[in-house]
Amino acid sequence: MAGAARRRRAGSALLAVAAVVAVLATLAVVVVVLPGLVVERDLGGAEISAAERLGAVNNVRTTLVQAVAGTVVLFGAYATWRQLRVNQEGLNATREGHITDRFSRAVDQLGSEKTDVRIGGLYALWRIADHSAHDRATVVSIKAAFLRTHLPWPPPGQDSPATEVSINSVPPLETRAPDAQVALTGLGVLCQERRPDWLNVSYTDLRRADCDGLWLHHINFDGACLEAASIYKVNLTKASLIAANMRHVELGTSILHQCRCIEADLRGARMVRADFSDADFSDADLREANLRKARGHGAKFAGADLRRADLRGTDLAGADLTRANLEGALASDATIWPTDFDIQAAGVVMVEDPGAEPSILLQAAAITRSVPPLRSP
Repeated sequence: MAGAARRRRAGSALLAVAAVVAVLATLAVVVVVLPGLVVERDLGGAEISAAERLGAVNNVRTTLVQAVAGTVVLFGAYATWRQLRVNQEGLNATREGHITDRFSRAVDQLGSEKTDVRIGGLYALWRIADHSAHDRATVVSIKAAFLRTHLPWPPPGQDSPATEVSINSVPPLETRAPDAQVALTGLGVLCQERRPDWLNVSYTDLRRADCDGLWLHHINFDGACLEAASIYKVNLTKASLIAANMRHVELGTSILHQCRCIEADLRGARMVRADFSDADFSDADLREANLRKARGHGAKFAGADLRRADLRGTDLAGADLTRANLEGALASDATIWPTDFDIQAAGVVMVEDPGAEPSILLQAAAITRSVPPLRSP
């Protein structure tokens, strides 16, 4: 084996020497022989002085040397570009290998029995998504799957508060399941740059979750429990919340364009200054909900229960209130109703408008506040 290696090295050295000799011979021909031949051909047998012939040969030689130099420069530039490209491909391959290793380790961490290890894995995936747009959609899907598997609704065991307990006795999500809160926050941040593909987070236990400022558009929350969650200034455009439990949820100033809240339980929800234009609340329960100064242009409330809801200053122009129950709902002169809607026949109570709606308190308190009992059964 050693002898074969020596022979290969010797053969490579001989080839290199032969290549150098060939290059030098070619240069000698180009610089010494070829200029004279070119001049003789151009003269075509004409007689000129020795000085003129030498000048002509030197001119041709200079031109040929410049051409050779230009060729060498171009070849060097191509070789450099090619080497840079090879190096870049190598760096990319190395980088992809590192990302794959980090990705695998982070996913393995999600299966740990220790909460802090799972949180570390979720943050590692988040960082990978920030640095690799190619992996962002995969990371978002993993976070959604993490929520579905770790916080199913209804809760299957004793580790989570039971379904029937008072919401006031349920700790915020960030304390009872901090890893799930990290997954939800990461998902809502990464979704800002996500294409509008459908994402499944249905039937999850998100009671008292902190969703403030997140992007949760085109997400399926069907059947999920978001009771007393803080969803302040959240983008829920085209999200699906069919049959979701959203009692006492904070939806102030959130965007719910074309959101599907069919048969959702929104009793006692705060939707102050929210924009739910063209949203669908058909057969939803909105008793005692606060919709002051909200924009509901073109929204559907067919069959919805709006008894004792606060509609002062709410824009309901073009809304569908077919079969909606508004008995005891509060309204003011600033409330905008659909054309020809009979508020007296609907049982709406006209009261004084409260004026400009103040900003709500810091959202840290929204997921820890004690919610009042509902007056509606």
